[in-house]
Amino acid sequence: MRIGLYPGTFDPITLGHLDIIRRASALVDRLVIGIAINRDKGPLFSLEERVAMVEAQCAELATQCGTEIVAHPFENLLIDCARDVGAQIIIRGLRAVADFEYEYQMVGMNRAMDDTVETVFLMAEARHQAIASKLVKEIARLGGDISAFVPQGVKEALLAKFA
Repeated sequence: MRIGLYPGTFDPITLGHLDIIRRASALVDRLVIGIAINRDKGPLFSLEERVAMVEAQCAELATQCGTEIVAHPFENLLIDCARDVGAQIIIRGLRAVADFEYEYQMVGMNRAMDDTVETVFLMAEARHQAIASKLVKEIARLGGDISAFVPQGVKEALLAKFA
């Protein structure tokens, strides 16, 4: 069984994330969405809320793709999380050249710790390349329309946070 790990904070999950999840599902039999517990980032949504959003948004997608998609919170090193879930592949989404520089360094470090886990980069679709959770939260906080960036359920959760 090919197991892939797609890590992130998913604070919140966006249409860009879902695009990567959909396309990554074609590469693996089981896709683990690693939801990082990163206290330094100070997420808007609690871990439980982020897990619930990921599960809700991925349920139908898993059925459509025929791939098992599961949410898995983690707080350890990414490479250790990959080992914990049995992933042979780490999937990373790229939006811009700036993303690549950071990701390139991370791949090098992960390979030094465990060279049996490969990293695969998927470019975000053109219409999703500008979407960043941080910007979506800022737009929502300032009363802008985020309909083009997140699913309806996530939009409602964001609006409730900033009500």
